Amino acid sequence: MGNYRLSKLDRWRDKYGALVVALACLYSAISSWGQNWILTSFLVFSTIVCGAFGFFDIKRAFKEKDSR
Repeated sequence: MGNYRLSKLDRWRDKYGALVVALACLYSAISSWGQNWILTSFLVFSTIVCGAFGFFDIKRAFKEKDSR
């Protein structure tokens, strides 16, 4: 089962998906700034966590690309 190729979308999603979620959380945090501080703080925290996941996903992808 490991001999199939992933589509471009699947490869892109594996590499950059967490960063897209982080950017969406950041946009939501900025747009709700000052209205609901609990939601804003949760979205800022989510931006940090998803951004870290995205950073390490890209780092892993570059490491796998170099090892080929």
